[in-house]
Amino acid sequence: MLIDDATVEAYRHDGAVALRGVLAPEWIRLLAEGVEENLASPGPYAKRYTPEGKPGLFFGDYCNWRRIAPYECFFRESPAAALAARLMDATKVNLFHEHVLVKEPGTLEPTPWHHDQPYYFVDGAQIVSLWIPLDPVPRQTCVEYVAGSHRWGKWYKPKRFVDAAEHANASGDEMAPDVDANRDKYRLLAWDLEPGDCIAFHALTLHGAPGNPMKTRRRAFAARFTGDDARYVLRDGFMSPPPQPDAPPPGGPMDSPAFPVIWRA
Repeated sequence: MLIDDATVEAYRHDGAVALRGVLAPEWIRLLAEGVEENLASPGPYAKRYTPEGKPGLFFGDYCNWRRIAPYECFFRESPAAALAARLMDATKVNLFHEHVLVKEPGTLEPTPWHHDQPYYFVDGAQIVSLWIPLDPVPRQTCVEYVAGSHRWGKWYKPKRFVDAAEHANASGDEMAPDVDANRDKYRLLAWDLEPGDCIAFHALTLHGAPGNPMKTRRRAFAARFTGDDARYVLRDGFMSPPPQPDAPPPGGPMDSPAFPVIWRA
């Protein structure tokens, strides 16, 4: 078993946990091939968050698993879905989507503090992401997580990555707290990571990331999964990713061509 009971308990209590050495080198190589293909041929949702003329590059893209073969192979054949099932205590796992986040050397733009579920067209507690680094990531450029924030009962309004402003017509109760201005008030989690490690985090865990002033790349592949209790919903406000073709009817389970079941107990 790749995840012991103590790690599962840490995930459930803190909302984020580092998983060490759970992905073999061949999976990291496969994802790296896919990311380079993605950078060369961005999808319809691709974003460049670094303004023209500024150093580095903060690139994001998602929902390309059906057109980039290494991504689909990873989802269907790697241990990732089984890891997600163990953390969610799920009897089935649906592929939700992938999110690629690349910060090239010298990139200054941070990722604003946010949590993911208010963006999503999913209700339920069984939603987990595996943030998979494809390069060594030192603690100072790692994503940071506010421990236990998934249990606050809060639903923060989504922010735009390009400028950290609130999305127009976004769903949510309030803006996320200014964690950077009050860092002593929170228990912040981040780790030194090597390829083969990953971070598992809950969809309501508050998180953000610094820029990448290092001389090395920071490529990450976030694999997102849902479990038994997840239901497809269409929110009134901003949704990211946008609603997908071949999705299930609103209120129904995620099982569909858009979000296939890729693991069962």
